Amino acid sequence: MPQPPAPPAADPAFAPPTLGRRFGALVIDWVLCLLVSNFFADPVRDGWAPVAVLIVEYGFFLGLFAQTPGMYVTRIRCLSWADGGRIGLARALLRGLLLALVVPALIMDEHRRGLHDRLTGSVIVAAPRG
Repeated sequence: MPQPPAPPAADPAFAPPTLGRRFGALVIDWVLCLLVSNFFADPVRDGWAPVAVLIVEYGFFLGLFAQTPGMYVTRIRCLSWADGGRIGLARALLRGLLLALVVPALIMDEHRRGLHDRLTGSVIVAAPRG
């Protein structure tokens, strides 16, 4: 029986995905948020609308599936740093809110975990193929 992978915090060989993949996922998610927010607000006039959609998108998709649509396309996912499982709805919503503030995402450690990742106990990892 195969062993489950070690959680990122306990894996000395952990290598985070490139910043290009993370940025690509964010761009895809942002475009989707602009499109969705267009149904109930003018994203140009009401700048809060796409940001609100982004926070809800992150809460829903990361909390339930460990990937946003953009992360799915770029083959990355967001997991718990400590145990490698899903981060759940509450932490995913908090992560989305912190990401919307932008600055926390720019303060990274050696594992490319932004402040928003460290505060929510999450990490971005490569998603397995398949």
